[in-house]
Amino acid sequence: MLSAFTLSNNRLSQIHLATGSEQRPEHPIWIDVVAATAEERQWVEHNYNLTLPKPEHLRDIEASARFYEEENGEIHLRSDFLLGKQSDSRSITVAFVLTGEILISIHEEDLPVFHSFRTRTHLQPGEIESSKDILIDLYAMDVEFSADAVEEVYADLGQVSQTVLQNKLSDKEAAAVLASIAHAEHLNGRIRRNVMDTRRAMSFLMRSKLLNPEQHEDARQIMQDIDSLDGHTSFLFDKINFLMSATVGFININQNKIVRLFSVASVALLPPMLIASIYGMNFRHMPELHWETGYMFALGLMGLSMVLPFVLFHRKGWLK
Repeated sequence: MLSAFTLSNNRLSQIHLATGSEQRPEHPIWIDVVAATAEERQWVEHNYNLTLPKPEHLRDIEASARFYEEENGEIHLRSDFLLGKQSDSRSITVAFVLTGEILISIHEEDLPVFHSFRTRTHLQPGEIESSKDILIDLYAMDVEFSADAVEEVYADLGQVSQTVLQNKLSDKEAAAVLASIAHAEHLNGRIRRNVMDTRRAMSFLMRSKLLNPEQHEDARQIMQDIDSLDGHTSFLFDKINFLMSATVGFININQNKIVRLFSVASVALLPPMLIASIYGMNFRHMPELHWETGYMFALGLMGLSMVLPFVLFHRKGWLK
């Protein structure tokens, strides 16, 4: 799918693209290529005299392949953008090609950042003046989207904290808590990787000296926002580790209770077993024939020897 945009009355407006036509649209400032077909890719390459990166090459993570400038002046950037804020969120690689006054973005799935950017720039005129402004604003929206995702991680971990810090935590609840912590850690790691990639892209643009003073200041502000997000993600990692340790501690306590129960039972049953073994060691005379109350006496002694340890354990608080 191809979407082209131009500046009209200081607004970012979408224009129609006829891929079967040889006629180029007039004065486009941004062309968004989303899961394009072979015909659409050929149309863009033919009309703008460039080679679009193939989908299988978008995932190339070599530093030399992510940010570079061609001999003809084309600027190539490849950055990761979050697809959703949920725990199962993943990153989508977007390739940017800045050729002349046109920005071309290539990605395999539509992204919330791009949708929000199109909506905002259409409703708020005057913010976009060139293709570089679009590129910088997309990265700024990506940082805002990451910040919103961080807030959701805070909210999720807040609920987990209330569950962990209650008086009792069963094994079933502990399993659910561990799953929630793992999901929060996964999303937090995605966010941290995403903002790191955005920092690298901003650093490349600032070093390339392609930005005017106002755009350079916007890029510097984005870098400051990323630095503040780094502090939050680091704090979240520490909180995740604390909650993980606390949950594992509760699991160990529950297991220790079970082990203690078996230990108390085995200790309490030792005296009756000793009495029963001594009582049954008489092979010459059968006690039940020469002592009519022998069984009753042995059973009473065994019961008493079993009750006394439990009384002692209860007074020491070992049965609580």
